[in-house]
Amino acid sequence: MMEIPMADLTRQEIFAECHLCVVKVGTRVLTDESGRLDLDQLHHLVDEISSLHAKGVQVVLVSSGAVGAGMGCLGLEKRPENVASLQAVAAVGQSKLMHHYDFAFQAHHLQTAQVLLTADDLADRGRYLNVRNTLLRLLDLGTIPIVNENDTVAIDELVTHFGDNDRLAALVTNLVRAPLLVILSDVEGLYDGNPALPESALIPVIQQIDDQTFKMVCDQQSGLSRGGMMTKLEAAKMVTLAGENAIITSGKQKSMLSRVFNSEPLGTLFLAQGKSLTPRKRWIGFSAQSKGDVALDSGASDAIVRCGRSLLSIGVRRVKGTFGKGDVITLVDSTGKAIARGLTNYTSDELQRIRGLSSREIIEVLGHVPYEEVVHRDNLLVLEPTGD
Repeated sequence: MMEIPMADLTRQEIFAECHLCVVKVGTRVLTDESGRLDLDQLHHLVDEISSLHAKGVQVVLVSSGAVGAGMGCLGLEKRPENVASLQAVAAVGQSKLMHHYDFAFQAHHLQTAQVLLTADDLADRGRYLNVRNTLLRLLDLGTIPIVNENDTVAIDELVTHFGDNDRLAALVTNLVRAPLLVILSDVEGLYDGNPALPESALIPVIQQIDDQTFKMVCDQQSGLSRGGMMTKLEAAKMVTLAGENAIITSGKQKSMLSRVFNSEPLGTLFLAQGKSLTPRKRWIGFSAQSKGDVALDSGASDAIVRCGRSLLSIGVRRVKGTFGKGDVITLVDSTGKAIARGLTNYTSDELQRIRGLSSREIIEVLGHVPYEEVVHRDNLLVLEPTGD
């Protein structure tokens, strides 16, 4: 009897147990060569998602394509370049895009729900919880939530060439605690070199996303990402750090979603790192806006990353930014690399005064020690894998 490879067993286990996933489809998948919406491609995607839904898999769809739909409506041959025109075209296209989705899903007796978000919606804790509750209720009602950036008021996705809703898809995955993010792209997955070169090979499984992984998609001379894979890797890292799985695969091939859920060795699968995080830690680590940077010495960095310790004032070297007690701050190592995010027990002014001091010395400066920790480990999320 032929032995099944471990990687194939891992895929089988992940997809067999997945009953909720986020599917992200990019602009290049949904549009033709002219940049206009490809309705055949959209209907095929809807057929695939509807098939998953019929098998008991709840799906949140994060969809680009509003600009492409707007271009078709307005008779534009070229994608606008200035922000005002892009927002106007997206405003026209968003309603048309939803109309096409709604029509296509109705053929499968499924209702859609439009959810437009901005970064601020997920940065604010109260609004974050409201969005989460709404999405979960929509899923309970049997609908297909379709999420997109609110392009008429938020410009980041429009002016960033490689963004294309990758980060938004990762945030939504963490928001609803979906065990799987599927990114449908115009490439087959992550390669160990330039995908255009014949000697480059597709990597089937990534155990851990680290600096070496990012170097695979970064030109060493220019530092520019190739084909938007950089933002897709960043999205996959956000999801895997939260304890969930992600896969990047081609959205142009037929029946791709069905084949993925049948555990075929397609695309690149990124495996979850550790246990699934609580919603609160996901918000701290990925959604909340950081109000400042705190640089640490090597001892404090190692204690946090490798040992899961809290941050003490004695390990703080520099403080940047203005923040209050309870704000989210970013902890950086001696090279300036972000290693963790957490809720601070001290204001930026207080931390400037007590940085590098022991608890006993804090009393002499502040007159009391309100907290032993600058950031308690329960309010902290490590952003870097330990490598252990």
